[in-house]
Amino acid sequence: MNKAFTPIGLFIVLASVIGGYVLEHGNLAILWQPVELLIIGGAGLGAFIASCTPHIFKSTMKCVVKGVLYEPLQKADYIVVLNLLNEIFTKIRKEGPIKLEAHMDNPENSNIFKNYPEFMEKKQALTFLTDSFRTIISTKILYYDLNTLLEAEVEAYYEELEHEASLTNEIAESFPGLGIVAAVLGVIITMGKISEPPEVLGHSIGAALVGTFLGILLCYGIVGPIARKMKLYAESEKEYLMVIKTIIIYFVSGINPKIALEFGRRAVPKNDRPSFMDLEEAFKEQKKLKNN
Repeated sequence: MNKAFTPIGLFIVLASVIGGYVLEHGNLAILWQPVELLIIGGAGLGAFIASCTPHIFKSTMKCVVKGVLYEPLQKADYIVVLNLLNEIFTKIRKEGPIKLEAHMDNPENSNIFKNYPEFMEKKQALTFLTDSFRTIISTKILYYDLNTLLEAEVEAYYEELEHEASLTNEIAESFPGLGIVAAVLGVIITMGKISEPPEVLGHSIGAALVGTFLGILLCYGIVGPIARKMKLYAESEKEYLMVIKTIIIYFVSGINPKIALEFGRRAVPKNDRPSFMDLEEAFKEQKKLKNN
């Protein structure tokens, strides 16, 4: 349901606009103007390509898909990562950090990570976590230097996602202007038919105005909302990585692992934050599974 939320919203927008038009006895055929779509969509795409690099174009398209199909993080997602870090800390306490190296180098074959398939799907978070522990294991980095390093990585990732959302929003804002361009071209064509009967002129003017309609609809009803969802995706990814960062930093500082995990739990956004008892139950359940 969560993944379908944005498509459902976009469907409601189109259904409301087109449904209202039909209820007022509008002619649907006149709204189908592929040339107008070509002018607006093609010009918008061309302007976007002209304003960015191939890498930014590719990553923005991927981010658009993620934004549309974005499934908001929930309490269960945070419980999973807290459980995973608790298991990692337990292994470090029992066997020492050097025994963790193979797990971080090859998490796909790790008997720790294989218990958390939901986390394994989060590729950015997986890389962030494993790289962080590799740094801890292979260097004598101090916790405050590690904090600066991880914070810079999180911010860089967030800025990349936020930049892609901003670019998409800029495309959205260009559509009304491009719609006017399409409409003006339609009017120019209509002026060439000035000697035609009123019925022909009326149809031609109506077709020209469809360009303005499409430009505004694409901006405020489709691409603009997708850009805002991409922004939410960027913020959610940042919050998730910051929870991981908080726990790792407090652990490296020498604090009790349970307290480090509690700092992480309290860093979770309020609406998704598991309670203390939720976490204790999750730890107990995981311990039972390990013993069986």
